[in-house]
Amino acid sequence: MKTVTSNGAVLHVQVDGPDTGPVVMFANSLGTDLRVWDPLLPHMPKGLRIVRFDKRGHGLSDCPDAPYDMDTLVSDAEAVIDALGLQDIAFVGLSIGGLIGQGLAARRPDVMKALVLMDTAAKIGSPEMWAERIAGLRSGGIDSMADAILDRWFAPEMRDDATRLAPWRHMLTRTPIEGYIGCCAAIAGADFTESTRTLTLPVMAMAGSEDGSTTPELVEATAKLCNATFHVISDAGHLPCVEAPRKVGALVSDFIKEVGHV
Repeated sequence: MKTVTSNGAVLHVQVDGPDTGPVVMFANSLGTDLRVWDPLLPHMPKGLRIVRFDKRGHGLSDCPDAPYDMDTLVSDAEAVIDALGLQDIAFVGLSIGGLIGQGLAARRPDVMKALVLMDTAAKIGSPEMWAERIAGLRSGGIDSMADAILDRWFAPEMRDDATRLAPWRHMLTRTPIEGYIGCCAAIAGADFTESTRTLTLPVMAMAGSEDGSTTPELVEATAKLCNATFHVISDAGHLPCVEAPRKVGALVSDFIKEVGHV
């Protein structure tokens, strides 16, 4: 088990594939850990060096007290990159992971080769919305909001399958409350509109058609900021890598081939 220390927090890192393979780095969403990418990975090209990490407050990483800020989360990802000596990275960011990716692309163009923005935006929600969410979490915990969150995460077919849905509910509700709230605060304070507008690396964006957190319209608006290609994944919510891994895998694979990454 690999770990990297950043800003006083020990981060859990998982690396798969050959050390010399083209690097694809993944950053997961709020309320999930690095296992959110498990359904997608079998549909990626062979021979990649796959790097995943649990952001602070999630999975097996340390969980400092809230709040967090986006600068720290970007620095955490940067610490993983530097500790592993990564170069020429194709970065795939889901939701808050996409915010981290946008921050990295602006800060570290020396190591970033391409960027995939999945169900994310340059700015997600308003500070007032996130303050209300945090207040509700403090009073009732994640369990009190789980049904509403899962409604945004998944399309009806997935939500109606209790057996298939159960592990994702557990992943969500077992996220440490401080980690979840800490990342809510980071999203509340993040606005990459201007820096994302200046990105020059190749970018592809996608959104689930049924996403209730970052709608296709919101994701497309961010795609236009950085001249990204944009795709809608039908019959999927906020986590299309879970609901439509074959289609998402094909899109990501074609994109990284087009930019000469494999």
